[in-house]
Amino acid sequence: MTLPVRTFHRIGWRCLLLAFAACRGFAQSATDGVDFFERRIRPVLVEHCQSCHGADKQKGGLRLDSAAAIRAGGENGVVIVPGHPESSRLLLAVGRTDADLKMPPKKALGERLVADLAEWVKRGAAMPADAPVVAGAAAGAEFTVSEKDRAHWSFQPILRPVPPVRSGTHSSPANPIDAFVLARLDAKGLEPNPPATKRELLRRATYDLTGLPPSPAEAAAFLADDSPLAWERVVDRLLASPRYGEKWGRHWLDLVRFAESNSYEQDAAKPHAWRFRDYVIRAFNADKPYDRFVREQLAGDELPDADDDAVIATGFHRVGIWDGDPADKELARYDNLDDLVATIGQVFLGLTVDCARCHNHKIDPIPQRDYYRLLAFVHNTTPYENAGAAVEVPLPSNPAEKALAITEPPGAPAITRVLLRGNPTTPGERVEPGFPKILGGETPTIPPIPAGAKSSGRRTLLADWIVSKANPLPARVLANRIWQYHFGRGLVRSPNNLGLQGDAPTHPELLDWLAAELVAQGWRMKPIHRLILLSDAYRRSSHANAGALARDPANDSFWRFDMRRLSAEEIRDTILSVSGTLNPRMSGPGIFVEIPKEVLAGQSVPGNGWGSSPPAEQSRRSIYIHAKRSLLTPILESFDVAETDRSTAVRFVTVQPTQALGMLNGKFLNQQAALFAARLRRESPDDPRAQVRGALRLVASREPTSAEIERGLRLVGSLQTEDHASPELALERFCLMALNMNEMVFLD
Repeated sequence: MTLPVRTFHRIGWRCLLLAFAACRGFAQSATDGVDFFERRIRPVLVEHCQSCHGADKQKGGLRLDSAAAIRAGGENGVVIVPGHPESSRLLLAVGRTDADLKMPPKKALGERLVADLAEWVKRGAAMPADAPVVAGAAAGAEFTVSEKDRAHWSFQPILRPVPPVRSGTHSSPANPIDAFVLARLDAKGLEPNPPATKRELLRRATYDLTGLPPSPAEAAAFLADDSPLAWERVVDRLLASPRYGEKWGRHWLDLVRFAESNSYEQDAAKPHAWRFRDYVIRAFNADKPYDRFVREQLAGDELPDADDDAVIATGFHRVGIWDGDPADKELARYDNLDDLVATIGQVFLGLTVDCARCHNHKIDPIPQRDYYRLLAFVHNTTPYENAGAAVEVPLPSNPAEKALAITEPPGAPAITRVLLRGNPTTPGERVEPGFPKILGGETPTIPPIPAGAKSSGRRTLLADWIVSKANPLPARVLANRIWQYHFGRGLVRSPNNLGLQGDAPTHPELLDWLAAELVAQGWRMKPIHRLILLSDAYRRSSHANAGALARDPANDSFWRFDMRRLSAEEIRDTILSVSGTLNPRMSGPGIFVEIPKEVLAGQSVPGNGWGSSPPAEQSRRSIYIHAKRSLLTPILESFDVAETDRSTAVRFVTVQPTQALGMLNGKFLNQQAALFAARLRRESPDDPRAQVRGALRLVASREPTSAEIERGLRLVGSLQTEDHASPELALERFCLMALNMNEMVFLD
């Protein structure tokens, strides 16, 4: 039975101690601590406590039969705080001053024994150093995986289902994706929406694949192309664009918690972190096979053909948070390893493995031992530091050039033990690298480390297993993510959790078909993109349908394409594109955009670690802005940029006042409005109608109506006649209004 935590009132606790002192006089004050434990404390625990808190039974998850178990505590945390009896739950229980916490439950210990326990804790709770480590239930020794666990959909082998054939007079679609989607619609009695317009479709796909609006020339060319292959040509052009890697690389950076600083108060910069960002962009543009992509990030330095990219890719291990001045260095080390295990589990496997750090997973069939078996694969990596040879690794092709990368110390790999309650001070049984029980549970054969080797080879074993045919999770996870980033939500709405508590797939057969197709295509993503964008499901209108909304308001059946708001980066990049100032230069160290002094003042040292790039550099795409965890670019933060402290599988989409305030009054928007107006004057000098038309066409990616142009002209005119604005200022204000149109930030 787990009992609630209560604290002593300071006066009551002091009185209790005085009473104990009167009875015992603290006569043992000169006795050695360990000897005191053996003579006075262990007998009490054996006689009065271990029947409920020993090897056979652990009420509340608490064992009191070894030093390690005592320090570990139970389900409600530690029970001993050395030096502080007033803060120790064990003393609270045996003192019996709390009506809800009285131990032993049937008979009080008596004042003498309670006084001994209080004195022992006050002295520091010394125990023998050679006390046995504890295995038992806390380490998951008795954990069993049931047949019900094994039957969960995501743990099943991937069998390529046959696309369904439509019954009746309906013809079956050529695209397998549509066959699965239409089968669900037919079963629900729903009619799909008609196709989107060519303008809607071009804007949708251009943002989807590049994160930027289509240019007027691109729009005009597509609208004029009546060929049946016109849409395929658009898709192929967008997939071949270098902007594709910038857009889809951003998705991956969200997942792997990428930033270029450490977080915490100091938030120091990570050296060469930008190379990892550029590696990801290159990998997506090259359509690097996902199995290679995984191997490079987990163990690129161990690959036999390791090139610059393979070494840079291991920055995956380094781009998370790091406390440069921890109160407990050992605990901080395991917190960093936990961050890595959590990211590997969620990103590659779609499982919340990190929930098993302190105890067996409460939902999924993952015992605590499995968590530490996975941790053992990466345990031998060197801890992160701000700089130095352990983190700054020379590139194979040119010894700068250096990369933020992973290394391992020489010698035998670090020993991994199950930590009771996840606490490094209470090590339990030793474990070797191994895979989760629910996915086979094999313990791989670990070859001896060759003489002169720079790493143990363990991370390669982990990476090989993750993308092996025997593991059904990664292909499902990736196929679901690709669908999610195209349609706004995955076939599984919880993309980082395909476990028992995650959402069930709305189209399980379609998910498995996509996963099988992904592997059949050599783990390349672009063929899957192409297949999705050529489907009718992707090309449907987003407009409402009263009947379908009533029957399927969440659009689980994909009867329409969901409208979405642009992401934070898409909004900023669109503003730059429309104003004509977007700098297309790729790669290189992060840029520093102008941040208001009021925002900088929020730092512990205002402006610390934030530089100032030239104007042309500040106009580069948002993915190249220096990612400092404690200092986010205001427009990106307002529009829900990804959190960088942990894996972000789905971004929030909010509507809140600071968005409108920043878009109307912010310095960046007003500067861009002025530059936008200057562009219009250059392109259409002395022609207000052409300027208004050009502004609306650029913002909305469509030809404005005559009524819209007339309304814009009236606004420009009234600003001059009623507010006495100059023609230049009036056009700037019109441009600011245009940049705030809903049509600019929402995508049909």
